[in-house]
Amino acid sequence: MREETGTGPAAADSAAPAVGGAVGATPVALIGAVRPRRTEWSRAWRRFKRYRPALAGLTVIVVLVIVALAPGLFAPYDPEAPFAGMRGRGPTAAHPLGFDEIGRDILSRTIFGARVALLVAFTATSLSLLIGVTVGALAGYFGGWVDLILSRIVDALMAFPLLVLLVALAAAFRPSLRVAILVIGITAWAQYARVVRAEVLSLRERDFVLAARALGVPNSRIIFRHLLPNVMGLVIVLASLSIAGVILTESALSFLGLGTQPPDA
Repeated sequence: MREETGTGPAAADSAAPAVGGAVGATPVALIGAVRPRRTEWSRAWRRFKRYRPALAGLTVIVVLVIVALAPGLFAPYDPEAPFAGMRGRGPTAAHPLGFDEIGRDILSRTIFGARVALLVAFTATSLSLLIGVTVGALAGYFGGWVDLILSRIVDALMAFPLLVLLVALAAAFRPSLRVAILVIGITAWAQYARVVRAEVLSLRERDFVLAARALGVPNSRIIFRHLLPNVMGLVIVLASLSIAGVILTESALSFLGLGTQPPDA
């Protein structure tokens, strides 16, 4: 009688599922180990890194922020100390930007002035964003008489010459940097309100908003949880483009004596 050795077809068939199961499980484990799930932030950062001009711009911004946060580490001289006999002199090896009208080093004053410029830019822009986004979201979502009243306020603010309005408001109070920030912040929000209103008018008719209404979601939650996240990308781009304008506006007010007061840089 022939002895079964376990090498026949039956044995092969019985071993096939075990081999197949082991082979089939290996790629799944490898895929999970080699390719971890990426978040939206990581994907956005990978796309950002591939664009070299964006990295160069980010580097410049980071350097400016560091200089503005710690100007004493980079300024070669005291920004408020005049040099005797150097009034209005031109650049030298020790003073690359020269001297101002009373003999102070312009390079040192420029470095210290960066802190004031960034403070005004980010604070006034944040205040404008807060007001403009809120007004635009309310006008676009509710419509009707709410939209009519808020839109007329926005139109009147945009029709009035901004610099004249800024000078009038700043002159009504004691001139200071804080007053300049508040005045710019409460007068430059109209552009944000108009953009947000237009986007919300389009988004409020989308299916996800209609579904949220059907489920009884409160209006405040729909606005701040579902609508505003969809318009913040456009708002951030608009705000980044407006920062330079805010700095120039504060410079104009300071030139007229209504912003940063001497001897501050």
